[in-house]
Amino acid sequence: MAVTSNNLEAGYREKDEDEVILACQNGDVRAYEFLVNRYQKQMFNIAFRMTGSYEEACEVVQEVFLAAYRSIKKYRREARFSTWLYSITVNQTRTRLREMRSHDFHEGVSIDDPPEDDKDSVLRRYPSHQRGVVEEVEQKEIKEKVQECINALDDEHREVVVLRDIQGFSYDEIAEMLKVPDGTVKSRLFRARLMLKDSIGKVLGL
Repeated sequence: MAVTSNNLEAGYREKDEDEVILACQNGDVRAYEFLVNRYQKQMFNIAFRMTGSYEEACEVVQEVFLAAYRSIKKYRREARFSTWLYSITVNQTRTRLREMRSHDFHEGVSIDDPPEDDKDSVLRRYPSHQRGVVEEVEQKEIKEKVQECINALDDEHREVVVLRDIQGFSYDEIAEMLKVPDGTVKSRLFRARLMLKDSIGKVLGL
């Protein structure tokens, strides 16, 4: 009886993640595909928010797939696999941003509401609610302006805003991804929020 892809996926799903990782490290390509597919949405979101471009984010994710596959045998479980994978995503996005700048290209996008657990988020100052058509258009324009301000931040400040205020990662997770102390994450985020508050206030006339 032939084994279908659905049966294979179900088999991996029933295993502990460490078992699937070990299978990946032993050359099981299907196990790797299953594992990465579990996290690809978050990987894409990180790249998308940092680059501001759907196409560039897709390119980043493809590069992450390749980079992570080449490095999977080096993974030593010192950090969670998801954190390890997101760290590669951040690094690949940084590389892509440098390439984008060399082509003098940057594109703004709208943003989602910030995570619920961070009352200090700059993005929380500009919430989106259910409104009429005119109000919705105005909210869309505000979100686009906010994203433009985020795009204007330097890389180290933009990435902490994206990871914390948009993607909702904890300080510890961000510190692991960026390989910096959590105090550095907090100080960068504090500075980034001050810069955003100032720039957003100017573009919105507040």
